[in-house]
Amino acid sequence: MAKSITAPSGVFFANWRQNIIYIGFVAIFVIFALTLNDKGFLNPNNLLNIVRQTAMIAVMAIAMTFVLSAGEIDLSVGAVAGLTTVTVAMAIAVAGPLGGVAAGLATGLAVGFFNGWLTTRIGIPSFLTTLAMMGIAKGIAMWISDTAAVPILSPSYSWVFGGGSVGPIPVLLFWIAVLGGVGHIVLRRSGFGRRVLATGGGETAARYSGIDTANIKMKVLVLSSCAAALAGMLYAGRLQSGRFQLGEGDELSVIAAAVLGGTSLFGGKGTVIGTIVGAMMIGLINNGLILFGLEFSQQLIARGGIIILAVALSQKR
Repeated sequence: MAKSITAPSGVFFANWRQNIIYIGFVAIFVIFALTLNDKGFLNPNNLLNIVRQTAMIAVMAIAMTFVLSAGEIDLSVGAVAGLTTVTVAMAIAVAGPLGGVAAGLATGLAVGFFNGWLTTRIGIPSFLTTLAMMGIAKGIAMWISDTAAVPILSPSYSWVFGGGSVGPIPVLLFWIAVLGGVGHIVLRRSGFGRRVLATGGGETAARYSGIDTANIKMKVLVLSSCAAALAGMLYAGRLQSGRFQLGEGDELSVIAAAVLGGTSLFGGKGTVIGTIVGAMMIGLINNGLILFGLEFSQQLIARGGIIILAVALSQKR
């Protein structure tokens, strides 16, 4: 008896719940293209603006995929991004672009190690650790900047970190592509990625199999803070200033992007490609709702409803 062969498209739609983010992204794009064509939705500049506005969320969400996959969470990413914009701007004024980059990376490493140490060594849940760090990072940013914007007067820094373009293509798109490719390979093809998924899938079983779960959690929290710092560097470069308000509230969009993409809040499952599509989907929704002319309050309601629907459809039960 001959075996039946299922076409790739059949497999895709047979597992439609796992692929709901891709189906939803295409569906929303088509709906907006048909209904907002006269308002410039399909204009190349508008589509590139969606990428520019979503890039920092995507960068943080890539790292958040690792954090959630390991069974942890990081609520401090938005505040760390804001703090980094200030430290980078102040360092550039004193030591130039390289000093700014070093200050940004140092900010991410310091916060990440502190979050990881409190979570893995002291035993404070990452939810509480990073919630407290959210307030600490924002307070430090306000304190050292005196709540004022700090200008960045380095065109070279601004070009590389968010403000430049290669032809019509924004540099931010290259950042997403490179980080997304590396993140996908590390999570799916490396031993570290397998240990991350094993830690989130069952910490006790992972520990008995020889995995240092505390070390894994430390590393993903450091990775998350460094990604938030990089997002802050991109914010600073694109807007040519450091402000404590930048990144405020981004943690919710970052977590939503990862969950929309198929990463489990309970650990053990994650996909970087899906996360990037989830981030772009949020940017797409935001852009479309603005073009529809909805008030901000209405945008919040519509966006929340769409995200809830997409997540609900992706669940097996």
